[in-house]
Amino acid sequence: MFRPTRLPPTLRRFTVPRACRGVASVTPVLPEHSHGNLPSSQSPITPKMHFFNSVMEAGKQIPTYRVIDGAGQPLEGAEVPEMDRDFARNIYEHMAQLPILDDVLYNLQRQGRISFYITAYGEEATVIGSAAALAPDDEVLAQYRESGVLLYRGFGVDGLINQCYGTSLDTCTKGKQMPAHYGSKELHFHTISSPLATQIPQAAGVGFALKRDPSRRGKNCAVTYFGDGAASEGDFHAGMLLASTIPSPTLFIARNNGFAISTPSSEQYYGDGIAARGAGYGVHTIRVDGNDVLAVYSAVKEARRRCIEEGRAVLVESVTYRVGHHSTSDDSFAYRPRKEVEERKRLDNPLVRFRLFLEARGWWSKDEDEALKARLKAEVHAAYKRAEEQQRPELREMFTDVYGGEQPWNLRAQEAELRGLVRKYGRSWEPWKAELKKFKGEGKEWLD
Repeated sequence: MFRPTRLPPTLRRFTVPRACRGVASVTPVLPEHSHGNLPSSQSPITPKMHFFNSVMEAGKQIPTYRVIDGAGQPLEGAEVPEMDRDFARNIYEHMAQLPILDDVLYNLQRQGRISFYITAYGEEATVIGSAAALAPDDEVLAQYRESGVLLYRGFGVDGLINQCYGTSLDTCTKGKQMPAHYGSKELHFHTISSPLATQIPQAAGVGFALKRDPSRRGKNCAVTYFGDGAASEGDFHAGMLLASTIPSPTLFIARNNGFAISTPSSEQYYGDGIAARGAGYGVHTIRVDGNDVLAVYSAVKEARRRCIEEGRAVLVESVTYRVGHHSTSDDSFAYRPRKEVEERKRLDNPLVRFRLFLEARGWWSKDEDEALKARLKAEVHAAYKRAEEQQRPELREMFTDVYGGEQPWNLRAQEAELRGLVRKYGRSWEPWKAELKKFKGEGKEWLD
Protein backbone atom coordinates (compact mmCIF):
# COMPACT_ATOMS: atom_id res chain seq x y z
CA MET A 1 0.00 0.00 0.00
CA PHE A 2 1.36 3.41 -0.92
CA ARG A 3 1.81 5.76 2.05
CA PRO A 4 2.75 9.34 1.09
CA THR A 5 5.69 10.36 3.22
CA ARG A 6 9.06 12.01 3.14
CA LEU A 7 11.84 9.87 1.72
CA PRO A 8 14.15 8.44 4.39
CA PRO A 9 17.75 9.70 4.40
CA THR A 10 18.96 6.52 2.69
CA LEU A 11 16.79 7.29 -0.34
CA ARG A 12 17.01 11.06 -0.54
CA ARG A 13 20.14 10.80 -2.61
CA PHE A 14 18.01 9.52 -5.49
CA THR A 15 15.81 12.62 -5.66
CA VAL A 16 18.59 14.46 -7.53
CA PRO A 17 21.42 13.04 -9.62
CA ARG A 18 23.55 11.09 -7.21
CA ALA A 19 26.92 12.30 -8.38
CA CYS A 20 27.50 15.88 -7.25
CA ARG A 21 30.99 15.54 -5.83
CA GLY A 22 32.49 18.12 -8.12
CA VAL A 23 30.48 21.11 -6.89
CA ALA A 24 32.73 23.95 -5.73
CA SER A 25 32.09 26.31 -2.83
CA VAL A 26 31.64 29.44 -4.93
CA THR A 27 31.21 30.50 -8.53
CA PRO A 28 33.26 33.31 -10.10
CA VAL A 29 32.71 36.79 -8.73
CA LEU A 30 32.64 39.74 -11.10
CA PRO A 31 35.61 42.08 -10.56
CA GLU A 32 34.94 45.26 -8.58
CA HIS A 33 36.83 47.47 -11.00
CA SER A 34 36.52 47.37 -14.76
CA HIS A 35 39.59 46.21 -16.64
CA GLY A 36 37.80 45.83 -19.92
CA ASN A 37 36.84 42.69 -21.83
CA LEU A 38 38.71 40.21 -23.95
CA PRO A 39 38.60 41.04 -27.67
CA SER A 40 35.43 39.76 -29.34
CA SER A 41 34.09 38.67 -25.95
CA GLN A 42 31.90 39.90 -23.12
CA SER A 43 34.11 38.18 -20.54
CA PRO A 44 35.36 40.81 -18.06
CA ILE A 45 39.06 40.82 -17.22
CA THR A 46 39.98 40.25 -13.55
CA PRO A 47 43.34 40.34 -11.74
CA LYS A 48 42.13 37.67 -9.28
CA MET A 49 42.60 33.96 -10.02
CA HIS A 50 39.46 31.93 -9.50
CA PHE A 51 38.75 28.28 -10.31
CA PHE A 52 35.16 27.09 -10.43
CA ASN A 53 33.13 23.99 -11.29
CA SER A 54 29.55 24.96 -10.47
CA VAL A 55 27.03 26.69 -12.69
CA MET A 56 25.00 27.99 -9.74
CA GLU A 57 25.75 30.89 -7.43
CA ALA A 58 27.73 30.11 -4.29
CA GLY A 59 28.48 26.62 -5.59
CA LYS A 60 24.96 25.33 -5.01
CA GLN A 61 23.43 22.45 -6.93
CA ILE A 62 20.97 23.01 -9.75
CA PRO A 63 17.45 22.92 -8.25
CA THR A 64 14.82 20.38 -9.28
CA TYR A 65 11.44 21.75 -10.37
CA ARG A 66 8.45 20.09 -8.69
CA VAL A 67 4.72 20.94 -8.57
CA ILE A 68 3.09 18.26 -6.37
CA ASP A 69 4.48 16.25 -3.46
CA GLY A 70 4.19 12.53 -2.76
CA ALA A 71 0.64 12.98 -1.46
CA GLY A 72 -0.47 14.73 -4.64
CA GLN A 73 -0.65 18.14 -2.99
CA PRO A 74 0.76 21.26 -4.68
CA LEU A 75 3.89 22.64 -3.05
CA GLU A 76 3.64 26.06 -1.44
CA GLY A 77 4.24 28.62 -4.16
CA ALA A 78 3.87 26.09 -6.97
CA GLU A 79 1.84 27.02 -10.03
CA VAL A 80 -0.37 24.13 -11.10
CA PRO A 81 -0.60 24.04 -14.91
CA GLU A 82 -3.96 24.81 -16.45
CA MET A 83 -5.77 21.67 -17.52
CA ASP A 84 -9.38 20.55 -17.44
CA ARG A 85 -10.75 17.33 -16.01
CA ASP A 86 -10.79 15.40 -19.29
CA PHE A 87 -7.22 16.35 -20.17
CA ALA A 88 -5.93 15.35 -16.74
CA ARG A 89 -7.81 12.05 -16.82
CA ASN A 90 -6.43 11.29 -20.28
CA ILE A 91 -2.90 11.74 -18.99
CA TYR A 92 -3.54 9.43 -16.05
CA GLU A 93 -5.16 6.76 -18.21
CA HIS A 94 -2.13 6.66 -20.50
CA MET A 95 0.20 6.52 -17.51
CA ALA A 96 -1.79 3.57 -16.14
CA GLN A 97 -1.67 1.85 -19.53
CA LEU A 98 2.12 1.64 -19.63
CA PRO A 99 2.81 -0.72 -16.69
CA ILE A 100 -0.06 -3.00 -17.76
CA LEU A 101 1.37 -3.25 -21.27
CA ASP A 102 4.86 -3.76 -19.83
CA ASP A 103 3.64 -6.54 -17.51
CA VAL A 104 2.11 -8.53 -20.36
CA LEU A 105 4.93 -8.10 -22.87
CA TYR A 106 7.60 -8.77 -20.25
CA ASN A 107 5.88 -12.04 -19.34
CA LEU A 108 5.46 -12.95 -23.03
CA GLN A 109 9.21 -12.62 -23.45
CA ARG A 110 9.82 -14.82 -20.43
CA GLN A 111 7.51 -17.42 -22.01
CA GLY A 112 9.55 -17.35 -25.23
CA ARG A 113 6.78 -15.83 -27.34
CA ILE A 114 8.80 -12.72 -28.19
CA SER A 115 12.58 -12.40 -28.18
CA PHE A 116 13.18 -9.18 -26.25
CA TYR A 117 11.43 -6.40 -24.36
CA ILE A 118 12.27 -3.26 -22.42
CA THR A 119 9.98 -1.62 -19.85
CA ALA A 120 9.26 1.92 -18.64
CA TYR A 121 8.47 1.04 -15.01
CA GLY A 122 8.87 4.14 -12.82
CA GLU A 123 9.21 6.53 -15.75
CA GLU A 124 5.53 6.84 -16.68
CA ALA A 125 5.33 10.50 -15.63
CA THR A 126 8.37 11.49 -17.66
CA VAL A 127 7.14 9.76 -20.82
CA ILE A 128 3.44 10.71 -20.75
CA GLY A 129 3.93 14.16 -19.19
CA SER A 130 6.30 15.15 -21.98
CA ALA A 131 4.12 13.60 -24.68
CA ALA A 132 1.16 15.68 -23.48
CA ALA A 133 3.22 18.87 -23.77
CA LEU A 134 4.28 18.30 -27.38
CA ALA A 135 2.39 19.03 -30.57
CA PRO A 136 1.22 15.87 -32.34
CA ASP A 137 3.40 16.70 -35.37
CA ASP A 138 6.62 17.49 -33.53
CA GLU A 139 9.31 15.11 -34.75
CA VAL A 140 10.24 12.57 -32.05
CA LEU A 141 13.52 10.67 -32.07
CA ALA A 142 13.21 8.30 -29.13
CA GLN A 143 15.49 5.88 -27.37
CA TYR A 144 13.48 2.82 -26.28
CA ARG A 145 11.34 3.57 -23.22
CA GLU A 146 9.08 6.05 -25.01
CA SER A 147 6.35 3.76 -26.36
CA GLY A 148 3.98 5.92 -24.30
CA VAL A 149 4.56 8.80 -26.72
CA LEU A 150 3.21 6.66 -29.55
CA LEU A 151 0.27 5.50 -27.42
CA TYR A 152 -0.54 9.10 -26.49
CA ARG A 153 -0.57 10.03 -30.17
CA GLY A 154 -3.07 7.26 -30.91
CA PHE A 155 -0.87 4.48 -32.27
CA GLY A 156 -2.74 1.79 -30.38
CA VAL A 157 -1.75 -1.28 -28.40
CA ASP A 158 -2.20 -3.56 -31.41
CA GLY A 159 0.46 -1.66 -33.32
CA LEU A 160 3.01 -2.03 -30.54
CA ILE A 161 2.33 -5.73 -29.98
CA ASN A 162 2.38 -6.56 -33.69
CA GLN A 163 5.82 -4.94 -33.88
CA CYS A 164 7.05 -7.01 -30.92
CA TYR A 165 5.75 -10.18 -32.56
CA GLY A 166 6.95 -9.17 -36.04
CA THR A 167 3.63 -10.03 -37.69
CA SER A 168 2.43 -9.13 -41.18
CA LEU A 169 0.49 -6.28 -39.51
CA ASP A 170 3.69 -4.69 -38.21
CA THR A 171 3.53 -1.27 -39.84
CA CYS A 172 6.70 -0.11 -38.09
CA THR A 173 9.36 -2.39 -39.50
CA LYS A 174 7.51 -5.19 -41.38
CA GLY A 175 8.97 -7.77 -39.02
CA LYS A 176 12.59 -6.83 -39.73
CA GLN A 177 13.54 -5.19 -36.46
CA MET A 178 13.83 -6.60 -32.94
CA PRO A 179 10.94 -5.94 -30.51
CA ALA A 180 10.38 -2.50 -28.96
CA HIS A 181 11.90 -0.72 -31.97
CA TYR A 182 8.81 1.22 -32.98
CA GLY A 183 8.26 3.89 -35.58
CA SER A 184 5.44 5.75 -37.33
CA LYS A 185 5.84 8.17 -40.19
CA GLU A 186 2.21 9.30 -39.83
CA LEU A 187 2.70 10.12 -36.14
CA HIS A 188 6.12 11.76 -36.68
CA PHE A 189 7.88 9.14 -34.56
CA HIS A 190 11.21 8.17 -36.12
CA THR A 191 12.02 4.47 -36.01
CA ILE A 192 14.08 3.49 -32.98
CA SER A 193 17.52 2.05 -33.62
CA SER A 194 19.60 -0.10 -31.27
CA PRO A 195 22.98 1.71 -31.22
CA LEU A 196 23.15 3.93 -28.17
CA ALA A 197 22.71 7.70 -28.57
CA THR A 198 22.71 7.82 -32.39
CA GLN A 199 19.33 9.59 -32.31
CA ILE A 200 20.78 12.64 -30.51
CA PRO A 201 22.85 14.20 -33.32
CA GLN A 202 20.21 13.01 -35.78
CA ALA A 203 17.63 15.08 -33.85
CA ALA A 204 19.81 18.18 -34.19
CA GLY A 205 19.81 17.60 -37.94
CA VAL A 206 16.04 17.16 -38.00
CA GLY A 207 15.67 20.37 -35.99
CA PHE A 208 17.83 22.22 -38.50
CA ALA A 209 15.72 20.82 -41.35
CA LEU A 210 12.56 22.09 -39.63
CA LYS A 211 14.12 25.53 -39.31
CA ARG A 212 14.86 25.57 -43.04
CA ASP A 213 11.33 24.47 -43.98
CA PRO A 214 9.11 27.58 -44.40
CA SER A 215 5.95 25.52 -43.75
CA ARG A 216 7.21 24.24 -40.39
CA ARG A 217 9.57 26.96 -39.20
CA GLY A 218 8.24 28.47 -35.98
CA LYS A 219 5.66 25.70 -35.72
CA ASN A 220 7.46 22.47 -34.85
CA CYS A 221 10.55 21.23 -33.08
CA ALA A 222 12.59 18.02 -33.05
CA VAL A 223 12.48 16.14 -29.75
CA THR A 224 15.01 13.54 -28.70
CA TYR A 225 14.79 11.30 -25.64
CA PHE A 226 17.81 9.60 -24.13
CA GLY A 227 19.00 8.17 -20.83
CA ASP A 228 21.85 9.15 -18.56
CA GLY A 229 23.97 6.42 -20.13
CA ALA A 230 23.44 7.86 -23.61
CA ALA A 231 24.42 11.27 -22.24
CA SER A 232 27.82 9.75 -21.49
CA GLU A 233 28.34 9.02 -25.19
CA GLY A 234 30.11 11.34 -27.59
CA ASP A 235 26.95 11.56 -29.69
CA PHE A 236 25.31 13.58 -26.90
CA HIS A 237 27.96 16.26 -27.18
CA ALA A 238 27.89 16.16 -30.97
CA GLY A 239 24.14 16.77 -30.94
CA MET A 240 24.30 19.53 -28.35
CA LEU A 241 27.17 21.24 -30.15
CA LEU A 242 25.38 21.15 -33.50
CA ALA A 243 22.05 22.39 -32.14
CA SER A 244 23.69 25.23 -30.20
CA THR A 245 26.30 26.52 -32.66
CA ILE A 246 24.03 26.14 -35.70
CA PRO A 247 20.87 27.03 -33.76
CA SER A 248 17.91 24.78 -34.36
CA PRO A 249 14.62 24.07 -32.55
CA THR A 250 15.80 20.82 -30.94
CA LEU A 251 14.45 19.74 -27.56
CA PHE A 252 16.74 17.39 -25.63
CA ILE A 253 14.96 15.34 -22.93
CA ALA A 254 17.34 13.38 -20.70
CA ARG A 255 15.74 10.63 -18.61
CA ASN A 256 18.18 10.45 -15.71
CA ASN A 257 16.85 7.26 -14.13
CA GLY A 258 19.95 6.51 -12.08
CA PHE A 259 21.43 3.68 -14.12
CA ALA A 260 23.03 3.03 -17.51
CA ILE A 261 22.32 -0.70 -17.55
CA SER A 262 24.43 -1.65 -14.51
CA THR A 263 26.46 1.54 -14.19
CA PRO A 264 24.99 3.99 -11.65
CA SER A 265 24.95 7.72 -12.38
CA SER A 266 27.54 8.27 -9.65
CA GLU A 267 30.09 6.47 -11.83
CA GLN A 268 29.13 8.28 -15.05
CA TYR A 269 29.90 11.88 -14.14
CA TYR A 270 31.62 13.85 -11.43
CA GLY A 271 29.69 17.11 -11.64
CA ASP A 272 26.13 18.24 -11.04
CA GLY A 273 24.19 15.87 -13.26
CA ILE A 274 23.35 16.29 -16.91
CA ALA A 275 21.71 19.71 -16.57
CA ALA A 276 25.05 21.34 -15.77
CA ARG A 277 26.19 20.57 -19.32
CA GLY A 278 23.47 22.72 -20.85
CA ALA A 279 25.10 25.93 -19.66
CA GLY A 280 28.35 24.88 -21.30
CA TYR A 281 26.57 24.86 -24.65
CA GLY A 282 24.71 28.08 -23.98
CA VAL A 283 21.22 26.57 -24.12
CA HIS A 284 18.21 27.02 -21.85
CA THR A 285 18.21 24.21 -19.30
CA ILE A 286 15.95 22.93 -16.53
CA ARG A 287 16.04 20.01 -14.12
CA VAL A 288 12.63 18.56 -13.27
CA ASP A 289 11.25 15.92 -10.91
CA GLY A 290 10.59 13.14 -13.42
CA ASN A 291 8.07 11.42 -11.12
CA ASP A 292 5.83 14.51 -11.01
CA VAL A 293 3.79 14.45 -14.22
CA LEU A 294 2.58 18.04 -13.72
CA ALA A 295 6.14 19.30 -13.35
CA VAL A 296 7.25 17.38 -16.45
CA TYR A 297 4.29 18.67 -18.44
CA SER A 298 4.89 22.30 -17.41
CA ALA A 299 8.65 22.14 -17.96
CA VAL A 300 8.45 20.50 -21.39
CA LYS A 301 5.65 22.81 -22.50
CA GLU A 302 7.73 25.87 -21.61
CA ALA A 303 10.88 24.30 -23.06
CA ARG A 304 9.04 23.66 -26.32
CA ARG A 305 7.82 27.28 -26.43
CA ARG A 306 11.34 28.63 -26.00
CA CYS A 307 12.69 26.12 -28.47
CA ILE A 308 10.31 27.16 -31.23
CA GLU A 309 10.08 30.91 -30.58
CA GLU A 310 13.85 31.34 -30.32
CA GLY A 311 14.76 28.61 -32.80
CA ARG A 312 17.36 27.28 -30.38
CA ALA A 313 18.08 24.09 -28.45
CA VAL A 314 16.69 23.47 -24.95
CA LEU A 315 17.78 20.77 -22.48
CA VAL A 316 15.42 19.17 -19.94
CA GLU A 317 16.87 16.77 -17.37
CA SER A 318 14.11 14.62 -15.91
CA VAL A 319 15.29 12.97 -12.69
CA THR A 320 13.46 9.71 -12.10
CA TYR A 321 14.23 6.12 -11.09
CA ARG A 322 14.32 2.98 -13.21
CA VAL A 323 12.17 0.56 -11.24
CA GLY A 324 12.44 -2.29 -13.74
CA HIS A 325 15.47 -4.12 -15.05
CA HIS A 326 17.28 -2.46 -17.92
CA SER A 327 15.72 -4.99 -20.29
CA THR A 328 14.76 -8.65 -20.40
CA SER A 329 18.47 -9.36 -20.84
CA ASP A 330 19.33 -7.80 -17.48
CA ASP A 331 19.04 -8.76 -13.80
CA SER A 332 19.34 -5.46 -11.94
CA PHE A 333 19.42 -7.15 -8.53
CA ALA A 334 22.96 -8.18 -9.35
CA TYR A 335 24.06 -4.55 -8.93
CA ARG A 336 21.44 -2.95 -6.66
CA PRO A 337 19.55 -4.22 -3.60
CA ARG A 338 15.97 -5.39 -4.08
CA LYS A 339 14.97 -3.39 -0.98
CA GLU A 340 16.05 -0.16 -2.66
CA VAL A 341 13.76 -0.82 -5.62
CA GLU A 342 10.79 -1.81 -3.47
CA GLU A 343 11.14 1.30 -1.31
CA ARG A 344 11.20 3.56 -4.34
CA LYS A 345 8.10 1.87 -5.76
CA ARG A 346 6.29 2.41 -2.45
CA LEU A 347 7.50 5.89 -1.54
CA ASP A 348 7.74 7.69 -4.86
CA ASN A 349 5.26 6.15 -7.28
CA PRO A 350 4.45 8.61 -10.11
CA LEU A 351 1.08 6.96 -10.80
CA VAL A 352 -0.08 7.12 -7.20
CA ARG A 353 1.12 10.70 -6.81
CA PHE A 354 -0.96 11.90 -9.75
CA ARG A 355 -3.95 9.74 -8.81
CA LEU A 356 -4.04 11.38 -5.38
CA PHE A 357 -3.94 14.78 -7.07
CA LEU A 358 -6.94 13.84 -9.24
CA GLU A 359 -8.89 12.38 -6.31
CA ALA A 360 -8.35 15.52 -4.26
CA ARG A 361 -10.10 17.48 -7.03
CA GLY A 362 -12.94 15.01 -7.41
CA TRP A 363 -11.71 14.03 -10.90
CA TRP A 364 -11.07 10.36 -10.10
CA SER A 365 -12.20 7.61 -7.74
CA LYS A 366 -11.17 4.18 -6.53
CA ASP A 367 -13.98 2.49 -8.46
CA GLU A 368 -12.95 4.25 -11.67
CA ASP A 369 -9.37 3.20 -11.10
CA GLU A 370 -10.26 -0.47 -10.73
CA ALA A 371 -12.51 -0.35 -13.80
CA LEU A 372 -9.80 1.36 -15.87
CA LYS A 373 -7.13 -1.18 -15.00
CA ALA A 374 -9.46 -4.10 -15.71
CA ARG A 375 -10.37 -2.62 -19.10
CA LEU A 376 -6.77 -1.89 -20.04
CA LYS A 377 -5.64 -5.36 -19.04
CA ALA A 378 -8.41 -6.94 -21.12
CA GLU A 379 -7.45 -4.81 -24.13
CA VAL A 380 -3.78 -5.80 -23.92
CA HIS A 381 -4.59 -9.50 -23.51
CA ALA A 382 -6.95 -9.39 -26.49
CA ALA A 383 -4.33 -7.58 -28.57
CA TYR A 384 -1.57 -10.11 -27.95
CA LYS A 385 -3.92 -13.00 -28.69
CA ARG A 386 -4.79 -11.36 -32.02
CA ALA A 387 -1.10 -10.93 -32.76
CA GLU A 388 -0.38 -14.59 -32.08
CA GLU A 389 -2.90 -15.55 -34.74
CA GLN A 390 -1.16 -13.49 -37.39
CA GLN A 391 1.44 -14.80 -39.78
CA ARG A 392 4.77 -13.17 -40.40
CA PRO A 393 5.22 -10.93 -43.48
CA GLU A 394 5.90 -12.51 -46.86
CA LEU A 395 9.45 -13.80 -47.23
CA ARG A 396 10.30 -11.24 -49.91
CA GLU A 397 9.49 -8.43 -47.44
CA MET A 398 12.72 -9.36 -45.68
CA PHE A 399 14.65 -7.57 -48.41
CA THR A 400 12.39 -4.59 -49.18
CA ASP A 401 12.55 -1.13 -47.58
CA VAL A 402 15.99 -1.77 -46.10
CA TYR A 403 17.66 0.91 -48.20
CA GLY A 404 16.22 3.71 -50.26
CA GLY A 405 16.54 3.56 -54.01
CA GLU A 406 17.90 0.55 -55.89
CA GLN A 407 18.48 -2.62 -53.90
CA PRO A 408 22.26 -3.06 -53.33
CA TRP A 409 24.12 -6.05 -54.72
CA ASN A 410 24.60 -7.78 -51.37
CA LEU A 411 20.87 -7.88 -50.66
CA ARG A 412 20.17 -9.15 -54.17
CA ALA A 413 22.70 -11.94 -53.59
CA GLN A 414 21.22 -12.84 -50.20
CA GLU A 415 17.70 -12.90 -51.62
CA ALA A 416 18.77 -15.15 -54.47
CA GLU A 417 20.50 -17.52 -52.05
CA LEU A 418 17.43 -17.78 -49.80
CA ARG A 419 15.15 -18.22 -52.79
CA GLY A 420 17.27 -21.18 -53.91
CA LEU A 421 17.23 -22.77 -50.45
CA VAL A 422 13.45 -22.40 -50.20
CA ARG A 423 13.01 -24.13 -53.58
CA LYS A 424 15.42 -26.88 -52.56
CA TYR A 425 14.06 -27.67 -49.10
CA GLY A 426 10.65 -25.97 -48.88
CA ARG A 427 8.72 -28.86 -50.44
CA SER A 428 10.64 -31.83 -49.08
CA TRP A 429 12.10 -31.14 -45.62
CA GLU A 430 9.57 -31.04 -42.78
CA PRO A 431 11.37 -28.39 -40.63
CA TRP A 432 11.38 -25.98 -43.59
CA LYS A 433 7.80 -26.81 -44.52
CA ALA A 434 6.69 -26.10 -40.96
CA GLU A 435 8.65 -22.86 -40.82
CA LEU A 436 7.26 -21.57 -44.13
CA LYS A 437 3.71 -21.95 -42.81
CA LYS A 438 4.47 -19.16 -40.34
CA PHE A 439 4.87 -16.66 -43.18
CA LYS A 440 2.13 -14.97 -45.13
CA GLY A 441 1.82 -16.77 -48.45
CA GLU A 442 3.85 -19.68 -47.00
CA GLY A 443 6.71 -18.89 -49.39
CA LYS A 444 4.62 -19.83 -52.43
CA GLU A 445 5.87 -16.75 -54.29
CA TRP A 446 9.26 -18.49 -54.39
CA LEU A 447 8.06 -22.09 -54.63
CA ASP A 448 5.87 -21.63 -57.70
